[in-house]
Parts: sequence; C-alpha cells; structure tokens
Amino acid sequence: MGRRPAEQPLTRRRVLGVGIAAAAAFSINGNPQLRAGVPWARRRGGVARLRLPQLASTGTVATGAVQRFRSRPDLAPSAVVLDIAKPGLDSGLIFMDSHGGPGAQGPMIIDSAGQLVWFNPISTPRSSTRAFNLRVQYWRGKPVLTWFDGAVVDEHGAGTDVVMDASYKEIARVRAGNGYVDDLHAFYLTPQGTALITSYGVASADLSAYGGKANGEYVYGVCQEIDLSSGKVVFEWRSDQHVGLGESYAPISRYGSNPWDYFHINSICLARDGNLIISGRNTWGAYKVERPSGAVLWRLGGKKSDFTLGPGAHFAWQHDVTEHADGSFTVFDNGAGDYRSEPQSRGLLLKVDEHTHHATLTHAYLHPRAPLQAGALGSVELLPGGHAFVGWGLEAAFTEYGADRTALLDGHLAGPGAQSYRAFRCLWAGTPADPPTAAVVGHGGTMTVYASWNGATTVQDWVVLGGDHHGALSALGTAKRQGFETVIQVPRRAAFVAVAQERSFTRAAARLGVSQSALSQTIAGSRRGSGFAC
Repeated sequence: MGRRPAEQPLTRRRVLGVGIAAAAAFSINGNPQLRAGVPWARRRGGVARLRLPQLASTGTVATGAVQRFRSRPDLAPSAVVLDIAKPGLDSGLIFMDSHGGPGAQGPMIIDSAGQLVWFNPISTPRSSTRAFNLRVQYWRGKPVLTWFDGAVVDEHGAGTDVVMDASYKEIARVRAGNGYVDDLHAFYLTPQGTALITSYGVASADLSAYGGKANGEYVYGVCQEIDLSSGKVVFEWRSDQHVGLGESYAPISRYGSNPWDYFHINSICLARDGNLIISGRNTWGAYKVERPSGAVLWRLGGKKSDFTLGPGAHFAWQHDVTEHADGSFTVFDNGAGDYRSEPQSRGLLLKVDEHTHHATLTHAYLHPRAPLQAGALGSVELLPGGHAFVGWGLEAAFTEYGADRTALLDGHLAGPGAQSYRAFRCLWAGTPADPPTAAVVGHGGTMTVYASWNGATTVQDWVVLGGDHHGALSALGTAKRQGFETVIQVPRRAAFVAVAQERSFTRAAARLGVSQSALSQTIAGSRRGSGFAC
C-alpha cells in the first residue's frame, strides 16, 4: 500500500477548488464544544472516508397545504399527498408544476415518496408569472429542464420558454418569431437543433354562420419551428389556413366580446416519419401536418375525421396527443372544456392504423380512486416495461400504472385551487451550482440542525461541522439524508455550524490527505461554501 499524501490545511481556496458542499454557518447561543479527533478509515477500493459518529435524523413533515422548511424559508410549495404508494414503480423523479393554490408557485420535482427534490418559486398567488410544462429534454446532447415562463391571458400564454442545465442555471430562453408571442402549451426540442412551440394570433371573418358577428374576431393557432442557433423561424403553420372554422365544437356565444378561440392549439410532437402531430382542443382533433408544406395529411377525431374510431377510442377537448416509436398514440382525453361531453377524463392508449384509417382503443387509464374531470390540461406518458404515467391537469394529480394497468402510485398537490399542467416521470441527475443551506436551533447543551440542498439528487448522508469560530470548524458526525430537509440531532452545541454532503466531503479531504485536525479550516473566512456533486 502506498503512503498517504502529507497532510495539508484545507483552506477556503482549497475548499472552492475541490468543491466541498459547505452551507451557511450559523451562530447560536451557548458555549462552544471541544472538537474531538476522529481517525481515518478506508473502504475497499481505496476510497477514504472519516469514521464519524452517526447522528439521529428525521425529515421535515408537511402539516398543512403548504410545505415549510427552516433551512429554506423562501421555498413554500404546495404539499404533496400520496393516496396510493405500492412497490414496483419505475425509476426516475416526477416533474410537474404548481400554478394555482396556496403557497408559492413554480416548477417542481418530487420523488416517488412525494418528497420535494427541487422547487423554483417564480410566483405567488398574487403575481401574474406562472410556470407550465416542466420536463426533461436534451439540449446539444445533454439533459436539461425546460418549461414555459410567463403570464396566462385568456387561456393562452404570453412569455418565453426556459432551458436550464443540470446545475439549475438558465442557459437559454426561446422566443416566438414573426411578431408572435410564445404560448404555454408546447415546447419541444428536436434532435435537429430546433424547437417546436405554440403561439396564437387574432384575425377577423364573417362569423355569422357560427352565431357570431359578420365581421367578428377569432383566435387561430400557430406552430413555429425555431432554429436554436439563430433564433430564426424555419417553419410556420396557421390553423385557419388548413382547418375550417366550422370544425370547431366551441360555442361562439361563450366568448362574448372576446375573440372566438375556435381551434386552441395545445400540443405538438414529431411523427415517426418526421412530420408533425398537432392537437386542436376545440376541434376535438389531431392533425398530421406535412413539413415543409404545412398540408394536413389526415385528421384523427373531430367533425372531419379521416379515421373511423372503435369503441372507446373517441376523445374530446383533448391534450398531449403523442405518437410513439411503435406507432401507438397516447391522448389525454379531458372529456370537458367549454362544456362537459364525457363523465370523466381518461388517459388513452390508441392503435392508429394509417393504412386502414381505423383507430382502436388499446386501454383507457381511469383515475384509480374516483372519477376525475379535468376541464383543461393533462398528459399521458409511456414508461419502460409497460408502465404509464398520467398527469390529471387542473386536478393537480398524477398516477403511475404498472404493466398490468393497476395503479402503483397516485398523488396530488394539496390545498384549495391547486393546479398543474402536466406530470412526467424522468431520469435526472441534479448538481446544483448553489451550495446547500442549514438552520440551527439550540436546546440547552444540544442543537438541532436543519439541512437541505435544493435540486441535489446525489446526497445520501450529511456531515455536520461545528466550532467556536466560523474559520475553525470540525466534523461532529454524519446523518442519513431524510427527504428534502433533514432534521439532525447533535448532542453538543457549537457557536458556528455548517453542513456538507458526506461523499463530497470525504472524497475532497482524501484527495488532499486532510486529517481531522486540518478540517478546522473547512470554511475559513466564509459564511458560505461551494456546491459539489459527485
């Protein structure tokens, strides 16, 4: 066995260089405790770590409709309630948004236990900014988070689409071109380095045949393909140039003096042959659109369907029409919109035969506890191994179904008025650029430490450090991570406290050959350290 490198101080400069995830240091009342020396141990394979006392830990538990964290009082998302939780779930995290209800609102990631992983509080109930459609996509070969950021105006969006990397740093914003404003409904990154987005426009026509004015205004849907390098529009499609006003199921009388939203574009996906599948909620139809001509190759559903629909294969006011690699289609069948047309919303799996022009229902995913009627929004995702994941739109609920179609997981956002757009399960490794945070409460000769790291997905254990000076902290023990915020009981007090991810802490120290006594310099001269991910 080779000799261990000579010990050297772990100064602030070295901390930043190796990336130890030290959090803010907090001073609490009471006498500081003496630091106890802790020897090194070595794992098999030569990975060094410190042999530290194990500290008791629990997780912060939501007691109402809004989650509260001592270490992150700026985060106050809706609580997540799980009604069904069975084994056998697919891997990955759950991606959704909160854009209604109590507490702060924004894009959020949770785990299969309903515990928060990441939350970006971009709005409050009184502000106009909202987040919609959080999901994992790929930007230049790397996984990223994307979502719509903006205001909601007459059921449309007015904002931009955000691209954020795995460190939770914004790397791009995509905007509509040709004078249009980016809408909330769809943002799809293609393998060709483009983005497919939705937008809207207003035009006028003789609407008297539909119960409107002779020179009335209507809203048409727009699909744009944006080159991500230049920001230029490389393809544009308008619904009113290809889909007649008479195909709408939306009563014009409902809109009063507002323009009639006859089409309501709400999803775009790439077809297997490179063309587009576009959904129009208010025409109850999905359209295969040829690129680059924009011609409608066929209609699925609606008044002029080119397909016959088998029993149960119909849909109305739908969202998230997606073609999959095997030729199957998924559709979130809302069954309600401007009026109720079905008794409950459903997640549909359809077999669509483009040769015989017949669509067959393979399966309808119903809410497992009670019929839900989502008046808008919603999604259906197919997962590996035959699983499916359904987001119940305005009902702010999500369900995972196993290969045998039984519900393995069902949950919802708590509180009156809670709303979400879509829900997805995706693989994700978050490595926050920001450091973890901590809060401390003293109890006589002991203290409770609250540790969290918004967005981190690799933390398994925390190291708690303490000392009588912010520049002289030693490791007091390790604690098992428990949910978003870990509540750690420390049987001694310290004037200053910090936390670090255990794996980052031990690897960095081992790389520098640092002894326990040298750790007194861990966050010297700083109340905050740096983020680190393995």
